[in-house]
Amino acid sequence: MFDSILIGATIILSLSILASLYRVIKGPSMPDRVIALDTIGINLIAIVAIVSMLLRTYAFLEVILLLGILAFIGTVAFAKFIEKGVVIERDRDS
Repeated sequence: MFDSILIGATIILSLSILASLYRVIKGPSMPDRVIALDTIGINLIAIVAIVSMLLRTYAFLEVILLLGILAFIGTVAFAKFIEKGVVIERDRDS
């Protein structure tokens, strides 16, 4: 019974990823696209966690941490790009 609930949650999360992918492609503005990408990252973390529970293993916990770090860094980089137009600032003095 618990496995069927987890499979149903995985299907719902997959549909949520598809909806977010549509928002990434058709988003009205750049911040909406960044939020959709962050949502995709969070949903991927949830799917990997559910797969880890279905397989009854701890092997995917490092993958969850890696996806979380990459999603955070990507969101920060996109936010900086939207705000300043560049991700890496270079000093022009030297």
